[in-house]
Amino acid sequence: MTFTLRPRPLQAAAAGWIAALALILAGAAAAQAPAPPPAVGYQQLEVADTQGPPVEVGVWYPTAAPARPDMIGLFPVAMARNAPVEGHRLALIVMSHGNGGVFNGHHDTAEALARAGYVVAALTHTGDNYRDQSRAIDLPNRTRQLRLLTDFMLTGWRDRGVVDPQRIGAFGFSAGGFTVLAAAGGEPDFATVRPHCAARPGAYDCRLLLRSPALAAALEQAKPHWTHDPRLKALVVAAPALGFAFGREGLTHVQVPVQLWKAEADQVLPAPDYADAVRRDLPASPEFHIVPNAQHFDFLSPCSPGFQKVAPMLCVERAGFSREAFHEAFNASVVAFFDHHLKP
Repeated sequence: MTFTLRPRPLQAAAAGWIAALALILAGAAAAQAPAPPPAVGYQQLEVADTQGPPVEVGVWYPTAAPARPDMIGLFPVAMARNAPVEGHRLALIVMSHGNGGVFNGHHDTAEALARAGYVVAALTHTGDNYRDQSRAIDLPNRTRQLRLLTDFMLTGWRDRGVVDPQRIGAFGFSAGGFTVLAAAGGEPDFATVRPHCAARPGAYDCRLLLRSPALAAALEQAKPHWTHDPRLKALVVAAPALGFAFGREGLTHVQVPVQLWKAEADQVLPAPDYADAVRRDLPASPEFHIVPNAQHFDFLSPCSPGFQKVAPMLCVERAGFSREAFHEAFNASVVAFFDHHLKP
């Protein structure tokens, strides 16, 4: 004999309500769950330069394509290489590295900006990079190349149609911080360098200038041509080199918002001649951050094991300081600053 179990009417109604409630709750949970951040697309390019060899460039941007494990130089990353760009009318951030650096030295900051909806383009400066120091103090060439990069992103890049030419910012570290200040209208006075170096002969910038005395003398005696770019609408400047060389008059024309960063224990560009001098002399007070216990190179991306092996001096952290933890806050602050000044 077989039996078929049939719920009584009230039991059936309760079962139906429970099922409906489960569906409602599931829908509410799905609605409340944060959407996963967009993946990061990446392209590595060479940009023609009529005054030298092609310029190495990395470009990060938002994409809907899935991220995959990859490498940028010695840094393991998750990204979608050569994927389509997601979005339109995106703000552009151009990046300038420090002396002896390379385009990918701030890759984690570039990735954070790309996830936030920015196109980010970083270059390796000709003659001032880890492979070649032959033009390490040819600072006017840096501003020229930064403008070359911006021109390329607006007119030559394959995905240039997604970039909003009215919303461009710049990020610079160390010599790159000097570069973006000069590009935004700054006019340094190199007559200030000789007394600075007489008082501080062991300073990093003075030792660098001594390697090329003829060019250093030319910078002091002639008025260099700085390539300004009025398209730059906001700057993030970390530990700027030669900050003292601008003075109040030299920064008069830097009229865009500036987020300025100083490492409290900067052993390369120590207080008060660099970030502090820029803070004092900008015509409008910048958004100023002092990073407790940080050293100069802590503004570089956290070191990978591979990078640690080839450049251990750039990876040293003071006791109690975590570059990885700092960069979570640093990148969030950089994104928030550009969001405030560049997004509609």
